[in-house]
Amino acid sequence: MTEQPPPAEYRIEDLAHLSGATVRTIRAYQDRGLLPRPERRGRANVYGEPHLTRLRQIAGLLDRGYTLASIKELLQAWDAGLDLGGVLGLVAEIDGPWTDEEPSRLSRTELDAAFGGTSDETAIAEAVALGVLERVPGRDDEFLVPSPQELAVAAELHSAGVPLRAISGHLREVRGQVEHIAARFLDFTTEHVFQPFLDHPPTGAEAAEAAALVRRLRPLAQQTIDAELARAMRTLATRYLRHHLSDTRPAETRKPTERVAAVEPVTDPRPETDPAAVSEEVLLPADAVRAVRALVGPENAAAFIAAAAQREVQARTMDALAAGGNRPAPSGGTGPARSGGSRPAPAGAAAGTAGGRRAEGLSAQEDGRGHPDGRP
Repeated sequence: MTEQPPPAEYRIEDLAHLSGATVRTIRAYQDRGLLPRPERRGRANVYGEPHLTRLRQIAGLLDRGYTLASIKELLQAWDAGLDLGGVLGLVAEIDGPWTDEEPSRLSRTELDAAFGGTSDETAIAEAVALGVLERVPGRDDEFLVPSPQELAVAAELHSAGVPLRAISGHLREVRGQVEHIAARFLDFTTEHVFQPFLDHPPTGAEAAEAAALVRRLRPLAQQTIDAELARAMRTLATRYLRHHLSDTRPAETRKPTERVAAVEPVTDPRPETDPAAVSEEVLLPADAVRAVRALVGPENAAAFIAAAAQREVQARTMDALAAGGNRPAPSGGTGPARSGGSRPAPAGAAAGTAGGRRAEGLSAQEDGRGHPDGRP
C-alpha cells in the first residue's frame, strides 16, 4: 500500500511566490472574506493547497473582468455547493458590456482637432473626471475613449457653438437622470421578473435561467428609452418651435386663437357721433377675449366688453353715491351725474350685470322716482 504524501503547507511568503500575489494582497483577500484564514500553529500561520487554489481562482476571475465583489459572491456560491458554471454565466451577463460600442484610442492632437484645434486643459480634466476620456498610463499624449459616440456628440455640440463647460454640465445632469431611470428599470424587473431567484441561493439551472432572462431583457431598457426620447423630442421640439416662431411674428399677423400673447386689443364700439365716445384701443387678457368671443360671437365681442365695463363703472358710481360719497363719476361720463339726468345705457348694457350689483346699480330712470341722483 502506497503511503500518501503529507499535504502541502506554506508560509505566507511561499504562498505569495507560488500564486503570484503579494503578501499584502493575500492579507487583504482574507480581510474581505475571499480567502479562508490560515491554520494557526504556535506563532506561525500555515496555509495549505486550498488557499493556493483559491488564489488562482481569484486571479483567473480578475483576468476575465470580474470585480472583487462579484468574485466573492461566486466563491460563496461555490462553497455552498452550487454549480459555479451557472452562476458564472449569470454574473457574466450582468457584468458584461451593455452596449456593442467598442472603445477607441485618441491622440492629443486628434482630440484638439476635434474641438476646434485649441487645447483646453480644464476641459480635458473635466472629461477625465466624467469618464468621457481615460488617461493611458505612461502616455501623456494619448487617451482611451470608452464611448466614441459620446465624445462625437460633445464635439458636434461644441462646433455648433456650445461652450465646453456647458456641455460638461449638461452631461452631468443627463447622467443623473439616466441613472434614475436605470435604477427604476432594475427595481421594476426585480419585482416582476427576478424576485423568484432572490429569496434563496440559485441552483445552477436557476442561475442559467436568470442569465437567459437578463440576456432577453438587456435591450429592452435601451429600446424603451430610445422610443420615449424620440416621442418627447418630437412633441417638445414642435411646441418650442411654434412658441418661438409666434413670438417673432408681428402681432397683427397672429391668429386670435393662438396662445401667443397675454393681451388682445378691443376697440370702443360706440359710434363716433356719440359726444362721449373716445376712440381708444385697450389691451385685455387674450383668454378673456377668447371666452367672450365664444359666448357672444366675434362680431359682438367688442360691444359686449364695452357694455360690461360701462355697467361696472355705473355700479361703482352708484355704490359711492349710496354710501353718501361725494366723488365725481370716473372720466368718460358713463355714470349718472349729480347735476343732471342720466344718459341712457348703450345697447346690451341693460341685459348685463356688473359683479352681481344689478339691484344696487339702478339708474334714475330705472328707479322710477324721478331723482337723477338716486335720492328717495
